[in-house]
Amino acid sequence: MYPLRRNQRLRTTETIRSLVRETIITPNDFLVPLFVVEGKGVKEEIASMPNYYRLSLDNLSKEVKELWSLGLKSVLLFVKVDDKLKDNKGTEALNPNGLMQRAIKTVKDACPEMLVMTDVALDPFSIYGHDGIVHDGEILNDETNSVLAEMSLSHAKAGADVVAPSDMMDGRIFEIRSLLEDEGFYNTGIMSYSAKYASAYYGPFRDALDSAPVDLKDIPKDKKTYQMDPANRQEAIRETLMDIDEGADIVMVKPGLCYLDIVREIADTVTVPVAVYQVSGEYAMLKAAAEKGWLNHDAVMMEQVTAIKRAGASIIASYFAKDVVKIIS
Repeated sequence: MYPLRRNQRLRTTETIRSLVRETIITPNDFLVPLFVVEGKGVKEEIASMPNYYRLSLDNLSKEVKELWSLGLKSVLLFVKVDDKLKDNKGTEALNPNGLMQRAIKTVKDACPEMLVMTDVALDPFSIYGHDGIVHDGEILNDETNSVLAEMSLSHAKAGADVVAPSDMMDGRIFEIRSLLEDEGFYNTGIMSYSAKYASAYYGPFRDALDSAPVDLKDIPKDKKTYQMDPANRQEAIRETLMDIDEGADIVMVKPGLCYLDIVREIADTVTVPVAVYQVSGEYAMLKAAAEKGWLNHDAVMMEQVTAIKRAGASIIASYFAKDVVKIIS
């Protein structure tokens, strides 16, 4: 007897496959990370991230206009600051005329409707490459939180729509939300890196911003005392729920592909949007494999972003965003 149910009937043509497809990728899924540097006319390729660039403000303006024309409506800004501006307290991060603050204004001037999210962490501004203030070989959690809150307020005053603390300090969401509320920035959102793991996939990103931890005596050589242990699952749920209780509007899992089980668990647990950061190492690996001819770049890229959305992501921060949108459109 032949089976009454033949699942392949719904796979026979691309038309029917697209009709019954469960996970659809659109430009609205993406948050585009952008790296900003001082200067003019700068479009500097990042060696470990082929076809991705550090941009001066004039080229940042051009880039966001192109993104908008492609249907990409949200950006996440990171800045690379000069070494002479770095210290142990992130002083330059609070400069109202600092590079981040000017980058926010540049994006809003170029494309007023573009949603601007900003990185909130000390590592780009730290002489030690850490996300917090260092003292006697430790990262000072509470003192760092005060700076992160002031940094967030500075970004909000410059026009940021959403601040995105990526530091993993305990209690920083409450500090940030409290200060924003006290200063009248009720509508400034917070996207918290709630489950950010101490991953080996961040190397190219740290090259892009020159923000790797320094190798000095009495300075932590990695970020394992504040970023999460990759072996832990339940801890991610605790971290995320705490951030929501403290006022986070969006929560994030970082990295992406190795943590899709975490994405699914968090998406099944919370009722706020869940973002995933497809990180620099994931980008670089595919670029390298494709360059060698070992993988079909576009096919694998699409499979990856589909997997991230299928796992439960509402937002995908990805260096592939432009490439993906050009394919699907």
